Amino acid sequence: MIINSAKHHEISWNRLAVEIGKVLPEDHFVKGFGRKNEFIIPELLGWTFDVEEIRKLSLRKEALYREVVRELGITALPGVESWLRTLKNEGIACVIGSSTHRENIIATLDVLGLKEFFSDIVSAEDVKQGKPDPEVFLTAAKRIGVEPANGVVFEDALVGIAAAKAAGMRVVAVATTEPKEKLAHADWVVDRMDELSVDKVWK
Repeated sequence: MIINSAKHHEISWNRLAVEIGKVLPEDHFVKGFGRKNEFIIPELLGWTFDVEEIRKLSLRKEALYREVVRELGITALPGVESWLRTLKNEGIACVIGSSTHRENIIATLDVLGLKEFFSDIVSAEDVKQGKPDPEVFLTAAKRIGVEPANGVVFEDALVGIAAAKAAGMRVVAVATTEPKEKLAHADWVVDRMDELSVDKVWK
């Protein structure tokens, strides 16, 4: 994870609800954080179970997200760029494994100027099962030819940590959206990525 986009996503859900005249449960964002829209819309929000309607709402929500990003801007988390540069210099391949849509990821990387640090992207469109299922991380590892046991996942969502563990990977939890005590089951818990060293994590 390279950004904290929670605020942007929360605002976009709120805008979508207003636009279509729906009500959002108070705890919807916490329960849905890190999950795919295809789970959130029917299972958490109960808006519709029609597959085509879910798809349309999901695409509209992500379009609203990109509008919010353009309005508010977005920045990389502290220490991210220096950590990514360290990994690149050490020859450690990085791939994005995310529950969000590919267009969002590409737009964000373009804004941040960080595209050069990633070998590939695995997005919502590339997997059938969302986190906490391990599919996204297993797919990401396969894309760069890394055995799961040798992979390290960086996450801020509880469902993401669960997905990494289910994939048999080690996980660094970054305390941006959850308190550290909730993240204690990760292999490492940090406030920012550049607290780590390659020797500590990989060797």
